[in-house]
Amino acid sequence: MLTQPGTTATIDPAVINEADPLAAFTDRSLLIVDDDKPFSTRLARAMESRGYHVQVADSVAEGVSAVEARPPAFAVIDMRLGDGNGLDVIARLKERRPEARGVILTGYGNIATAVTAVKLGAFDYLAKPADADEIHGTLMAQPGERADPPENPMSADRVRWEHIQRVYELCSRNVSETARRLNMHRRTLQRILAKRAPR
Repeated sequence: MLTQPGTTATIDPAVINEADPLAAFTDRSLLIVDDDKPFSTRLARAMESRGYHVQVADSVAEGVSAVEARPPAFAVIDMRLGDGNGLDVIARLKERRPEARGVILTGYGNIATAVTAVKLGAFDYLAKPADADEIHGTLMAQPGERADPPENPMSADRVRWEHIQRVYELCSRNVSETARRLNMHRRTLQRILAKRAPR
């Protein structure tokens, strides 16, 4: 058995299995912090089916409280939450359990901030919407090793569309305000919003 000093994260080298790397971890606790309820519910189910013991929080306050009560071995944390920044949860997790593996989920346009998150102690970051396979792969990657690239990554058109949709929602679905913030003509934005999401 391998144990990091001062921690309870134990890895049994005899059970390291390439097909199921999670089997090597005795503590499979996972904290998901995201205020998008449908997304966090789907992700929680998917991660439970992979063997994680999942707890969900929907705010920075709830996330920090969960970390204080029982620091998880793994965490998936949205960068932007209604009551603050997910970096606060990552920073607290790293104080309480330095060996924990935390992944930050970030919307398009937050990559620079996500790099800061990694410097603060996040294990890695993924652009939203990330799926359970990408998240699991990232959590299981060894330090310094990149997770395998996704089989079907989002196209550039889809990333652009997701970004526009996010800004549109943040502007309370106000087309004029969204167009102003995106430095885009109002009619162009309306045409994009009327179309289906690109693949």
